[in-house]
Amino acid sequence: MTTKNKIKILILDDEKQFTEELSGFFQDSDFEAFEANTVAEGRRILNEQVIDLLILDVRLPGVNGLDVLKEVKVQYPAMEVIIISAHGDMDTVIKALRQGAFDYLRKPFRFIDIQIALERTQKYLQMHRKLKQMEEKNSLISKSLENKIDRQFIGVSPQIMEVFEQAMTSANYPDANVLITGESGTGKENIARIIHYSSARKDHIFSAVNSSAITETLLESEFFGHKKGSFTGAITDKMGYFEVCHKGTLFLDEIADMPLNLQAKILRATEEKVVTRVGDTIPIRTDFRIISATNHDIEERVERKNFRLDLLHRLNTLHIHIPPLRERPEDIKPLVEHFLEIFTTKLNKPEIHVAGGVFDVLRKYDFPGNVRELRNMTERAIMLCKGNVLGIEDFRVKSSKAEKVAPTDEEVNLKLNEIKMIRKALQNCKYNLQAAADALGIHRDALSRKLKKYNILVTRVEM
Repeated sequence: MTTKNKIKILILDDEKQFTEELSGFFQDSDFEAFEANTVAEGRRILNEQVIDLLILDVRLPGVNGLDVLKEVKVQYPAMEVIIISAHGDMDTVIKALRQGAFDYLRKPFRFIDIQIALERTQKYLQMHRKLKQMEEKNSLISKSLENKIDRQFIGVSPQIMEVFEQAMTSANYPDANVLITGESGTGKENIARIIHYSSARKDHIFSAVNSSAITETLLESEFFGHKKGSFTGAITDKMGYFEVCHKGTLFLDEIADMPLNLQAKILRATEEKVVTRVGDTIPIRTDFRIISATNHDIEERVERKNFRLDLLHRLNTLHIHIPPLRERPEDIKPLVEHFLEIFTTKLNKPEIHVAGGVFDVLRKYDFPGNVRELRNMTERAIMLCKGNVLGIEDFRVKSSKAEKVAPTDEEVNLKLNEIKMIRKALQNCKYNLQAAADALGIHRDALSRKLKKYNILVTRVEM
């Protein structure tokens, strides 16, 4: 590879021995490496060279590395950044990723760790260059693909940080299926995209499918593809979702609404990773991962025989539940600030800010539409604002909801009430599972699943 085509890497760290060792490793791996032990030296190199990747220490003398990250992402948006630190914490990780870092490594790390991160980055850079070359010819395709890569993750609450950690864990196991649950508007598809684009499958397709929106007559064709002439209207061979997502991720939204007649076929394809197009007899092997999502109580659907238990087990290898916004009100302010940054730029109203008392009122609102509702509410407020300050009247929050006394968890929390009922039934029935299930009006298998789901230990021997 000529120097012109080599990926250029800048290491910005105050430890000279560290930068020299890492630079040597990069040179041996056929990269072009530059070293900087101060921010000023790093800025000079960035001005003189077209750097593809910046290795940036969080703690630099007199400077916060996250401030440097923010600066370089504004000045050099095409450059990727890997954050490193010997003092990493989850808050730092989240801030770094939110500000555009590509990856995060904690010192000390092995060369194999940085090599894996580099390979992911290198693939992304190569893909990005190819898309840029195609931009004039296929501008709509390039923009569409670029828009699908959304690494924004906003929130400061312990609940949403736990969701983020679970998403990162899921990304580390690219063959494991993931079930994401949560109310409408909580951002289930965003979490699915974060998992995909943080995993080894990130360079391949992410396809989102609404499981309830496909007409029954086209179900098999859409998922499995069809052969030309297999039915009226099949004028060409067509690949189905399972083939299209080879080496990538198939996101099945509203999975609980999938028709029963398709569920068995989805189960078999998921287990065997082999599909056969409609009208054909040739099996096609495909490697895909399924991330599914629902805003329904899928356990209830199983109990009502509307969803197959074996399919649920297959899809639910890893489970992530996103709490509704009303259960994490501390996320409202950072979300509003994020949406404000987006829409003030989009609507050319850069001077607008939010009055302090607004957040106190918003935190009392129950947000039935969750983050989606807050986003729409903020966009509308900015559009209709006549001055530079957004007041609560601009957010159009209904006073009856905003000012009401918040009900207790015991009154509204379905999970807490269900746990309470199960424990009461167990106590009343002397921990006889069959008797407790009969008292609750559910099957014993359903009770066993709920005990596992809620981590309820049966401490007495069954009679």
